[in-house]
Amino acid sequence: MNTSLEVVDLLPSDASATMVGRLQLPGERGAHIVARRGDRLVDLTGIAPTMADLLERRDVRDIVRTGPDTGSWSVAAVVEATVSGGPGPRLLSPVDLQVIKAAGVTFARSMIERVIEEQAGGDATRALEIRARVRDAIGGTIATLTPGSAEADEVKRVLQGEGLWSQYLEVGIGPDPEIFTKAPVLSSVGTGSDIGVLARSTWNNPEPEVALIVASDGRPVGATLGNDVNLRDFEGRSALLLGEAKDNNASCALGPMIRLFDEGFDLADVTRLEIGLRIVGQDGFLLEDGSSMSEMSRSLEELIGHTIGAHHQYPDGFVLFTGTLFAPTQDRDEPGLGFTHREGDVVRISAPELGTLVNRVTSSEKAAPWTVGIREFYRDLAERGLVPGPTAAGSTGVRA
Repeated sequence: MNTSLEVVDLLPSDASATMVGRLQLPGERGAHIVARRGDRLVDLTGIAPTMADLLERRDVRDIVRTGPDTGSWSVAAVVEATVSGGPGPRLLSPVDLQVIKAAGVTFARSMIERVIEEQAGGDATRALEIRARVRDAIGGTIATLTPGSAEADEVKRVLQGEGLWSQYLEVGIGPDPEIFTKAPVLSSVGTGSDIGVLARSTWNNPEPEVALIVASDGRPVGATLGNDVNLRDFEGRSALLLGEAKDNNASCALGPMIRLFDEGFDLADVTRLEIGLRIVGQDGFLLEDGSSMSEMSRSLEELIGHTIGAHHQYPDGFVLFTGTLFAPTQDRDEPGLGFTHREGDVVRISAPELGTLVNRVTSSEKAAPWTVGIREFYRDLAERGLVPGPTAAGSTGVRA
């Protein structure tokens, strides 16, 4: 993938950041679990054959910093190959067996845009007029509301009376947040890979987000960057099309690596992150925007609690997209039509603390097909001697 990205920006410049990821070597179909130590990425696969295994360990930070490794690669060489598409080792999506979940409508500005999508029925040509009408009715009150509060209930009553109540306002200011499954296990792509939107979508956008990494016991153990690619026309037509709007080939990007929580970076630091977005089109179009985590309507702890608990378990942990402030209202073509992707757009999502996630847009139909599922994943681990080999019955010998 050729981009104008400066390769030195891909990973955080903070040498003390505890970073882990997944690396693929030329000619291999599997991944190596790696950690950054200075200017090297060291191989920890012998200790933890999967990222899920590594992140379940209570001594994960000690392993990353001082555990024995079985080889290493130059950070600079890996970064160069990752962003250029060269033949060298390259970074993959940093997660493997974790379920990929997402929280929606967690920022007031993006919540209003979801309302506009719904009112417009997915028709971008109606968005400008509806945006003005909704904002006249709502004003600036929603941004200061506490979800589930008495004040939020009163706003709900008023909007219902005006015929402007929406399912998006329900999850934005109501007692329960929107939590959905973004993508299947092992289907996410990493930095440097193409991201996909359905070819028949005419109104779509990136969603720059922080994604939390949570262990099976509900502990948040780290964070990375994510692109929760969205089809506004599909979701705007009906919320029942959320699956088709969100889950398509190459429609979920994560990376470049996971920054583990430690003495220098924790969940409180995530709430202060500023997420930058830059989109450069082959037509010369440029959009720069961002998302400030401090403007979230709900706490990260609340979102985690609604995802995992007595009501739902995740034995291999999960990833949680935390929502975006980005509201793509800048016109790309005709006035009032707002933004939508074009083939070849380069999307750069960045935060100094987490690095840069960069991808090029194509259609989901043209993107590289997803071929490594759970069976193939464990078949590769068995062939490399990292898990027990096939049994007589032909299974991998790994218990479900």
